[in-house]
Amino acid sequence: MKKVSLVVHQNYVEDVIKKLHETGLMEIINIAKDEPEFLEENEKAIALHDAEICANYDLRISRLIDILSKLRKRPSGIKAMLKPQLPEIKNIEDSTLEEICSYAEGVLGNIEKNILNHEEKIRELDEKIVNINSNIYKLEFVKDFNFDVSDIGQSDYVIVKVGKTLDYPNLKIELDKLEKVVWENKQFGTKKKIEWSVLIAAHISEKEKIEKICREYLLDFDFEDLAGSPKELIKSLKKEKEEIEKEKKKIRNDLKIYADEQLDDLLATREEIQLEGVRQEISRNFAKTNTTYIIKGWVIEKDEEDLKKSIETVSDGHIIYDSKVPSANPDDPPVYFKTPRWAQGFKDLLGMFALPRYNEINPTVIMGIFFILFFGLMLGDAGYGLVLLTLSLYGYYKLGKHSTMFRNWSFMGIWMGIVTTVVGILTNSFFGDFIPRFFYEDPGAPLYSLNIAGIHLPADPIGDPLTILTIALFFGLVHLNVGVILGIYQSFKRKDYKDMLTGKLCWISLQLGGGMLIGKMLLGFDIPEQLQYIAAILVIIGIVQLFAHAGPIGFFDITGYVGDWLSYARLLALGLATAGMALAFNVIAQLMGNMIPIIGIVVMIIILIFAHMINLGLQALGAAIHSLRLQYVEFFNRFYEGGGKEFTPFKLRRRYTKLEEEKID
Repeated sequence: MKKVSLVVHQNYVEDVIKKLHETGLMEIINIAKDEPEFLEENEKAIALHDAEICANYDLRISRLIDILSKLRKRPSGIKAMLKPQLPEIKNIEDSTLEEICSYAEGVLGNIEKNILNHEEKIRELDEKIVNINSNIYKLEFVKDFNFDVSDIGQSDYVIVKVGKTLDYPNLKIELDKLEKVVWENKQFGTKKKIEWSVLIAAHISEKEKIEKICREYLLDFDFEDLAGSPKELIKSLKKEKEEIEKEKKKIRNDLKIYADEQLDDLLATREEIQLEGVRQEISRNFAKTNTTYIIKGWVIEKDEEDLKKSIETVSDGHIIYDSKVPSANPDDPPVYFKTPRWAQGFKDLLGMFALPRYNEINPTVIMGIFFILFFGLMLGDAGYGLVLLTLSLYGYYKLGKHSTMFRNWSFMGIWMGIVTTVVGILTNSFFGDFIPRFFYEDPGAPLYSLNIAGIHLPADPIGDPLTILTIALFFGLVHLNVGVILGIYQSFKRKDYKDMLTGKLCWISLQLGGGMLIGKMLLGFDIPEQLQYIAAILVIIGIVQLFAHAGPIGFFDITGYVGDWLSYARLLALGLATAGMALAFNVIAQLMGNMIPIIGIVVMIIILIFAHMINLGLQALGAAIHSLRLQYVEFFNRFYEGGGKEFTPFKLRRRYTKLEEEKID
């Protein structure tokens, strides 16, 4: 990574920005934020003069797109995943901002007013429907009362109130105290929520008392500008609502025509405007003198010459170019690490933890390989592996055509399915004991029997868990030591020789010496006496190295290392859980099939399908989480820090448009 500084004459700054955007070779930093001291002698640049124009067109076009996009039918849910609808890509010519704005104005001039008028009309109709629904709701409460709703209110002689109450008994007590009042009521609801509708008519002399009672006990209904009996009004309002819905449908059909004919063009036009707007706004990151702009950023070392040539060409040499090799501190450069296409999914897994710092080892590929291996060991069923493999192949070849994310994760899923299938074959597990239980006379019979170099296959994780535990701890030891070796290499690369000799190499001494002594004393290994002395010396050397690195507290690092190693026993635990639950589901399905006559086979098949689907989902999730934990905690603890920020170049990204000479990826 190189840190680049450009000094561009103001007459060429727009051309340089455009070239930087097109080539996508440089990450532009915000000078005011990252190097504020640089502005002590220079001025902070502002957005270029056309930024406001771009923002205005972007706002206007986006408003139309928001209206029309709601009316275009698109697949959703599973259908959208299986057959996504790709955007239409428009071929365009390389145009100036003035030409783009002129075209945008022409498009907007033809349709903007009509679309906005239609949208406003729909909004007005929606408000009418809301009012109608509100009135119908209230009228339903009082439809059994024989009165004209226009009488609600007060006249010279009478005051009329109508509404609903939750406390009719107390309302009645208060009304009984008055002399010149009559009322009707009707009960609604159940015991949990009883309501009453009430119609009250009283002499005007009782006005103050009636209003006080109603404020306390009654929710008043008000029907502005309505006249007629409640039943007649309900009927007429429903008819009015139907007419409004028809009018809305007609307006929507008109808008759908605009959506079909204009939406793709609007999306393409907005994209061009937004790209120009980004170019206009990026200058906020620059510094400025009277006649020049100062641009700073990062470029990948191998791309530096291409960057230099491209901007010198477009500026006719009116540019000063300078670059330097950064230091991890204080420059804190961004991280660019090239990952093979097949390992892109692993990069996402690493990103969930933290990206490596500048000049730190990139563990993506190694982490990904161990992640897949441990996942397969923990899921460990050939039937589940084949299901996972089939789904991943479908995702890779079907959905992967439309989505890079699907392609990357499906490719990783293919390998997870393969490893899971192989482990299942080696451990005699195909949907648990499905084949021997339902197709052999002996449910405990193996799928096959084979001897290779004195090793009998398949292994039996349930009958002989110690063998699987040994294998799990062996893989754990390999995994941890790969981390130790990477830590040694990284310290050497950083020239941190003290950390390499004390904090990293100590684990080699401790493991070699400690392993031989434990094998002799606890496991009964036949180790020559001279080798035992060497082992003891290695242990002493390792302890001295560790204490020199961390002091007496280094003792806890030893216990922590042992604890990390024993964590790999989870490979056995989750493998046993998968096999045990699959076996239990098979037993339940077999018992249910035998207990229920005639339709027992159907019941058994349904139980098997749903039970194994659930088991696959749960165990695959558990295997993925615990496999990641072994990477993030046990493995990364040996060498990895993380905390880097990814290199994000100022790059042109199109979705709805392409220049005529460009190719679609």
